[in-house]
Amino acid sequence: MKESIVQQKSFQFSLKIISLYKELLKENEYIVSKQLLRSGT
Repeated sequence: MKESIVQQKSFQFSLKIISLYKELLKENEYIVSKQLLRSGT
């Protein structure tokens, strides 16, 4: 069964959010990064 475009794009978006979360943790932005991770995934 072929995956939908929406599913592919939302998965890619989630991966980008997770990488941004990791970058924010390096900058000690804990509160913002946790909120971004929860809302983006």
